[in-house]
Amino acid sequence: MAFVNLLHEGAARAAVPDGDHYRLLPSTGTLPDELGERIARGEDLPQLAQAATERVPAAAARFAPLLARPGKVVCLGLNYFDHAKEGGREKPTYPWFFLRAASSLLGHGEPAPLPAVSTQVDYEAELAVVIGRRGKAVRREQALDLVLGYACFNDLSVRDYQKKTPQWTIGKNFDASGAFGPALVLAEDLPPGGRDLRIQCRVNGQVMQDANTSSMIFGVAETIEILSECMVLEPGDVIVMGTPAGVGFARQPPVWLKDGDRVEVDIERVGCLANTVRRA
Repeated sequence: MAFVNLLHEGAARAAVPDGDHYRLLPSTGTLPDELGERIARGEDLPQLAQAATERVPAAAARFAPLLARPGKVVCLGLNYFDHAKEGGREKPTYPWFFLRAASSLLGHGEPAPLPAVSTQVDYEAELAVVIGRRGKAVRREQALDLVLGYACFNDLSVRDYQKKTPQWTIGKNFDASGAFGPALVLAEDLPPGGRDLRIQCRVNGQVMQDANTSSMIFGVAETIEILSECMVLEPGDVIVMGTPAGVGFARQPPVWLKDGDRVEVDIERVGCLANTVRRA
């Protein structure tokens, strides 16, 4: 089963795909109805889907970020060895974590702005993990019990700003630079830990990245174990699992995104996240 976060009547609203329509989950009336808030409140999404009747034609749908205001967005850098190698790095012995702010997120199909201050914007296809249960000091064997589901993420990186400092935060947090969606696919419908899934990035139809999630250095369960040593993971938190080789900065000559480019992140059985780059 899958869930999306639509822009509907001026607000984000959780919905479930149904053929050529989306069915909006029943409104709570006073509380936010977007997907992330409903996950944080512990609502039973499959049960709500059974009661969803209000329809939005798929052709008219616009998407908010899959979770509009996650509690935490924790990202991994260099989590595929080939990507670490193409950037001149050794294989990490501990995950390279960094954070993204909610203001950096972008919905499926929405324009991805090219910042006026940079000409070095790159693509990164990534698997995102959405947490559905609270956990602290979780052992690896139980870690996947915390996972609600998986989605696609495009970690659009402003490389010249990323390289201004050894901390990557500034280059990873430009407004609307983290495309997230289009759908949350429940963990029960995918292989444990989101492993053995083909992951691709295409720019204007050309395959730029092509790998398998089984090549991640730190898998989902191990990452949850490591993170939960130092922070509590809560429903609605997001972990973005890193990108494989083939990014633009490592190519000769480098490939930077330009106005009008269509970027697709396609993960087997999870979905295809697409955004067109536009000069801000």
